[in-house]
Amino acid sequence: MAIQDNQIVSMEYEVRDGDQIVDSNKGGAPLVFMFGKGQIIPGLENGIKDMNTGDKADILVKAADAYGEYNADATQEVPKEQFAGIDLTEGMTLYGQGEDGGTVQVTVKEIKDDTVVIDFNHPLAGKDLMFTVAINNVRDASAEEAMTGVPEENKPSDEEGCCGTGGGSGCGCN
Repeated sequence: MAIQDNQIVSMEYEVRDGDQIVDSNKGGAPLVFMFGKGQIIPGLENGIKDMNTGDKADILVKAADAYGEYNADATQEVPKEQFAGIDLTEGMTLYGQGEDGGTVQVTVKEIKDDTVVIDFNHPLAGKDLMFTVAINNVRDASAEEAMTGVPEENKPSDEEGCCGTGGGSGCGCN
């Protein structure tokens, strides 16, 4: 039976931007999520919807259905003194606090004499991505999982630390 909304999916993946691998969990902990809740990028979720346990596929996800199109207006030039004590290099990723109190990731786009241009776009914005996926398991969610949207596999455990995955999205780890 094909994957359905509110089921728990366990998946192995590798994602490429052209010939470059930009992320992979092969040989590590699987990605476990509740299908149909927007917990993974829309194009990938749509691409696996007809798959079953044991299926493997290559799925091309267009930029608009991945991390969005690149927005040239999502840059800001800020005074260099705001980065005092940081050895800045172009292309480096920095984390700060947004207006809403949440964490904001930016990339150093350009370093000028007195200012730094930072880019608020996701590093993969504007890129079509090729996912190679293998569906390890598909199961119905428990009543608690259905209520919280959090798969049992992603809940903190005393023995494993936060998620048992060393952090990441979905469990509140940073």
